[in-house]
Amino acid sequence: MIKTQRLTLRSAQEDDVEALFEVFAHPEAMKYWDTPPHTMMSQTQGFVRGMINANPEISEDFVVVYEGKVIGKAGFWNFPEIGFIFHPDYWGKGLAKETVSALIDFGFTERKLTKITADVDPRNARSIGLLTSLGFVETHRETNTIKVGDEWCDSVYLALLEKPV
Repeated sequence: MIKTQRLTLRSAQEDDVEALFEVFAHPEAMKYWDTPPHTMMSQTQGFVRGMINANPEISEDFVVVYEGKVIGKAGFWNFPEIGFIFHPDYWGKGLAKETVSALIDFGFTERKLTKITADVDPRNARSIGLLTSLGFVETHRETNTIKVGDEWCDSVYLALLEKPV
């Protein structure tokens, strides 16, 4: 568990499915995700089970709780790659920056990572802006890296090589 000034990042539980479905079913939240929005609760249930059963040697994802409500998820789905998604109702409040900052500290301090990476859709200016504000730098770009629904999407790769001071 990770605690910040306003947030708790904790392991996923089966009873998080409904709250996370609100995130994963939201078209705006899923606009740059690697799958289309969830249309069935069973999709989110499978995702949450994957978080719960993930091998801790390669993955550590957290449910993000704000004011007692699950508002998203963030973590390392495949070390050292960081990822995050939040319900749009909570955008613009600095919660993503607070979350990612805590994960950076966790990754370098607790997990002893030597770098943290991110793979972002180049159209996702908000996520790129957040990551660069925390010290990430672009390393390269690739085209047609993932097919989401019927659309091929590109990737911009970023890296943070040392814990910010």
